[in-house]
Order: sequence, then C-alpha cells, then structure tokens
Amino acid sequence: MAVRATVSRFPATPEALESCAVQWGVAVTPFAAADERGQPPTTGAGGDRVPRCEHCWAYLSSHCDLERWGWTCALCGTLNGFDDETERRFQRPGACPELNSSFVDLEIPVDEAEGGGDGVQALPVYVAAVDLACSEEFLELIKSALLAALEALIPGSLFGLMTFSHKIGLYDVQGPIPLVKNIFIPPDLEEDGLPVALEDAMPLHSFLAPVDTCKDRIAAALETLRPTSSWERGAASGQEEDTVLLGGRGFGTAMSALIEYLSSEYGSTFALARVFAFLSGAPDYGCGLLDTRRYGEQYASKGVDADLALLPEQIPFYRDLAAVAVQSGVCIDIFAVTDEYTDLASLKFLSIESGGSLFLYANTDDSTLPQDIYRLLSRPYAFGCVLRLRTSSDFEPGNSYGHFFPDPQYENVQHIICCDSFATYAYDFEFAHNNGFSRHTDPAVVQIAFQYSVIEPVKETSGNGSQSPASYKFCLKRRLRIRTLQYRPASNISEIYDSVDPEVVLHILVHKVILESLDKGVREGRHQVHAWLSLLAARYNQALSSDVRTPLSGIDIDFSQCPQLQTIPQLVFALLRSPLLRLHEEGVHPDYRIYLQCLFSALEPSSLAKAIYPVLVSYSSPDKQAFPRHTLSRAALIMSECPLFLLDTFTNLIVYYSSTADPSIPFPPPRDCLLRTTINRLKQDRCITPKLTFIHGGNDDSTLFESYLIEEQDVDGSSGFTTGSGFVAFRESVRNVAGEIIQEEIGS
Repeated sequence: MAVRATVSRFPATPEALESCAVQWGVAVTPFAAADERGQPPTTGAGGDRVPRCEHCWAYLSSHCDLERWGWTCALCGTLNGFDDETERRFQRPGACPELNSSFVDLEIPVDEAEGGGDGVQALPVYVAAVDLACSEEFLELIKSALLAALEALIPGSLFGLMTFSHKIGLYDVQGPIPLVKNIFIPPDLEEDGLPVALEDAMPLHSFLAPVDTCKDRIAAALETLRPTSSWERGAASGQEEDTVLLGGRGFGTAMSALIEYLSSEYGSTFALARVFAFLSGAPDYGCGLLDTRRYGEQYASKGVDADLALLPEQIPFYRDLAAVAVQSGVCIDIFAVTDEYTDLASLKFLSIESGGSLFLYANTDDSTLPQDIYRLLSRPYAFGCVLRLRTSSDFEPGNSYGHFFPDPQYENVQHIICCDSFATYAYDFEFAHNNGFSRHTDPAVVQIAFQYSVIEPVKETSGNGSQSPASYKFCLKRRLRIRTLQYRPASNISEIYDSVDPEVVLHILVHKVILESLDKGVREGRHQVHAWLSLLAARYNQALSSDVRTPLSGIDIDFSQCPQLQTIPQLVFALLRSPLLRLHEEGVHPDYRIYLQCLFSALEPSSLAKAIYPVLVSYSSPDKQAFPRHTLSRAALIMSECPLFLLDTFTNLIVYYSSTADPSIPFPPPRDCLLRTTINRLKQDRCITPKLTFIHGGNDDSTLFESYLIEEQDVDGSSGFTTGSGFVAFRESVRNVAGEIIQEEIGS
C-alpha cells in the first residue's frame, strides 16, 4: 500500500490552509505490493483479532501507546482495555505484527459457508464477448488478443466465448469440434428480452471450458469467427438490404443476458467473473442502443457547448447494468477499437462501476491490445474490496476520488469491485473545527484499512508426492491490510511549501478538474485550473514578501525560493495543453477525452505526472545518457546539442534522432544498448503497453515528436488566457491574475 501526501508537513490551522492555497490530501494505492519507499508489509494471520478502538473503531498499530492493561488510540486518544484473548496474544509480541509495524497485511479466516477456505471451489472465470458487426481487420486483432490472453491465464481457469451482433453466439469448445448456439436479438425494444434464455440455449457448464484442457479448441473456435454481413443484419431487422450499411450491434442486450447467465454460479463456481467486451463501434441495436448523431457540427451551429454536451451519458442503461453486474459478481473490461464516435461517455459506467477498465484504440494497425490484455491478466488483482480512511480527531476526509462507490450506510467507506496493484484513489482533507490541530506538537494521524479477497491456487499432490497434472483447485482468501501514518503540523507556511509533493498536488487537481468538466464543461474546468495556479502564486508571494504591496513586476511566479513548487507551473500549463482539457474545436475527440478521464483518474501520481508532462531524456550515444530531463521545447533540443532523445509520454515511447545526428550512430538503436534496456524497463513498469516509435529527424515525419514540445505552443489554441504564445505568455497571464488578487486583498 503506497500512500503519498500532497504535503508532508500539514497546515496547522484553517487559516494556514487558506493562506498556502495548496491542495491538502493523500493518494492511496492500496493493493501495491510495497509502500512508497519500496518496503513490503509485515504479514501474518489474525486479521480478525486486531484490537479496535471502542470510540473511533481505528485499529491498534505500532503508533499506539501500550499499557499493562490496555492501549491508547493513536487517532482519538481513547484508552481501551485488553480482553483476555488479546492479553494472551500480546504476551508473545513476535506473533502480533500490529505491535511491531505500522504497515501490516493479515489473513482473515473465511467461513466455508460464505464461499471461502481451502475446501471451497473458487475458480477464476473469464468470458470474451466479441463484436461481429465489424471489419475483418478488427476481428484479426481480437483473435490475436485472445490468443495472448489464453497464454496469460493460469491453468484451471474457466473460459467462455460469446459473440454478438444482431444475434448472440455461445460457443461450446469442450467437444471434438466447436459448437455454436445462436439466439437472435429482437429488433423491437418493447419486446420482453430474448426469445430463449442463454441457460436454456446452452448450459453454463458447457459454455465455460477449462483452459488447461481446451486451449487448442478455444483457438480453433476463434478461427471460425467471421464478421456478420450487412444483408444478414438487414434480414434480421426486417429492413431492405440496400438500406442497411451498418448496424446490428446488440451490445446492451448481449451484456444484460450474459450477466444474468453468469449470475447463477456466483458464489458457487466463482467469486468473480471477468468479462472482456470487444467493441468496434457504438451499440445501435436492441436494448441500450446509443444515438451517435449527437456528435457533429450541429452544436456549433446551435451555439451549444459541445464539450459540455458530449461528456454526460445519454441514457442510464449502462450505469444501471453495472449495478446488476456488481450484484452478480461480474466485472467488465471494455476494449473499443474504433475511430468513430462510440459514446464512451455512456458506455464507461459499465466498465469502471463494475470494477473493470476502459481501453480505446484508434485503429487496428499499431494497436497494443494483445499486449495490454496479456499484461492485464498477468498481474495480480484483488476483488470484493472495502477501503476505509480514518484520521485523528482534529481533521477529517473531505472528498474522495477514484473508481469506487461509497458505502450507503457508513461514512468514508468505499467499495472497490476489482483492484490491481496500479489502481490509485485520492482523498482531500478538511479541518473538523476552527481551531485546527489543538496541540501543534502532536502528529496528525492517518490510518487506511483495506480489506480484500484474492483467489489462490491450492497445491495438490498425488500419493507419490508429485504434482497432479490433471487437477487444479483454488481457494478464496480474505486479507486485511492496515497502514498507519503520522504527519507533523507545520509551524509556518514556508514549512508547508518546502514539504510539497508536486506530483500528488497534480493528482488531486486532475481529479477535481475532471469532476468540474463533467459537471460544468471543459471551459469551466480550464478556468478552475488557471485560477488555482494564480491563487497559489499570489499566496506564495504574500507569504514570502516582506511587503505585500510589492509591484506587479516583482511578483515571483517561478517560485524561485521554493524548489518543491517550481515544477507546478509547467505541470499546470501541460494540463491545460493536454487533450483532457483542450477544447472540442481544437480537434479533441470526445471519446478520447472520456478515455483519458478514466485512465488518468486511476493512475498513481508519478505515472500521471508523466502522462501530463512527458519526460524528455537526451543521449550522447545509444549507450550513454547525457542529461536526465529537459524542458519540452525546441530550444532545449538545440541547446543540448545531443543526437538522441527518448520521450516518455506514458502512453508512448518515442526515440528521436536529431537531423544533425552523426550518420554512424545506428538507427534504430541496437538491442543490447543502454537506451534499449531503458525502454524495456519502462515498458514493464506500467499498467498499459506504451507504443514504441522510432523517428529520424532528417528522414522521417517528426510531427508526432514535435507535438509534445508544448512550451512553444499556445496554452489554449487561438483564444483564452493569453495574448502571446507558449509557456512564457502563460506565465505572464498567471503573474497578472496573481497581481490582481494581491491588489484586491490590499484594497479590502
């Protein structure tokens, strides 16, 4: 569990919080294998026996004061007595991890009647739902992706293959040849569901095949997949052949039926079923069809804000379906491969609210889908998670951010359906009363409890002690991870500024601006970001200036006296230049914006900072790094005089050879050089597969690389905050607004 705070020295009072203008909160990556310093948790059993405070229900930790007959809660100060069992346990401190560590991961006994324990079957279940209202190229990509997925699945997993278009296809691959049963989807939305239930068409035990014995047959079934033709779809919908060019993608009906189909075995065969839904376009048939006509130039002609109009969902169908999926133990990942408007604003809820992820690929030519799905299935994941953040009594959690949903009964309790080691969530803080921290010498305490389930293989041995090759069993394990942290209140604002973590500040800022954009539109989100940076600059100058009447020309917007703040203007400028906040008229596709919202709101702070402001590294040769970081400007490239550059944008890795590079330097770089080793390491260390591109400035089109050199670009296209161009003009606009804030406060 990695926890990073925006400031390591907390503001001591509400006045200090307002005066510093820094975001105050934490980013939490609960299923990370280690903490932010790389230290793993202390593990053990007895997660159900950790003592809890009778007043605030916090867990005992190594930060608590122990006495002979009890302990004092580190959060609220309550003195709690030991019961007899706890007293006996604590006579052996080595057997009680919570006494020796502030970061523990403890197993909780699971009753077999509740679906857990070594004797209960909990098989990993995966289902691929493939769109056949598609092109041949799309289908070839999906076949490659599913073949990669089969290699990543652990033996003993169950796998099902379903197709959808104007009909649903269920595949039985457990016989000598693949067998498919088709159920036609009614075109009339008023008809009550499918003519035949999926369970009646094919029993679920025939549909879900063991991967270890049926891998070749699943691969053979994939080879039989063909796109449905327009005349097939036209005949099914009762339309003339020449009137049906596209359509027949009954995604909503298919997903609804699949969830109901799987739900019958939830809690017996499986604890979580993961569905991979592959889409080549918007659902346009049956239940949940989406009207793609709202994407077009009519918004410009009507004077409607397209950025605001295209971000909300059209219909609540997919959000409601996600709630049904959660109750059925089904998690859905959506992989959309299309450059056409698909209305991900509506579809995203089916993935993120069921615990899944949303992926978008603009084309099939250079798609990283096979690598992404292999990576997704290769890393561990937890499910059925409950996340609870508690604080000491002087402050409390304010807003929470991330792909979880709040508990309907308890405050500050979030439920996470499925969580991997990269998934990150955020909280901001507020004071519980006007006095702030009542005793500035006492540390502020944050405790995060994360309860989760995992499926683990059970090793079975035959009579002679060897592994039985034909038998695979899994068991459900429940664990409790507890992390308790202390933060000292700052004695002045300079201490707050000196303790800032700019990446975490950006992390919470991005969460806030995404919510603002969804509620009030992208323009309002942009205004919020610019206004916050201007306020931060004003507060910084007020705090560090001996004379608050400093003239405007003297306003320091480079934060020259505080290294921790110096990268923030660049990060904010890059955020305003990113497709997340660029305007519709600048050519940002609404589906791409939605994809970035979903991606960015799940990234940990360092990855998010890289996605917002890419890292540019120079090399004097493929085996020698020259400088670890450059600003994103053409001037930086020219001044460095280096022949090679590596640009890491999180989603892309670009190797750029300058036009003046020595012709003797091999292009592309050799596989055994330092540059290649760095690239391979970077590719392994993230949740998606970055696209690798090699560009020779003297011979190739450099547009892709140059598009990331943002510091000479206008912050807002053609109009908005600045009248000049690039980062320099942006700084001046911030200086002007900060000066206005200072002058207004002097006048008042």
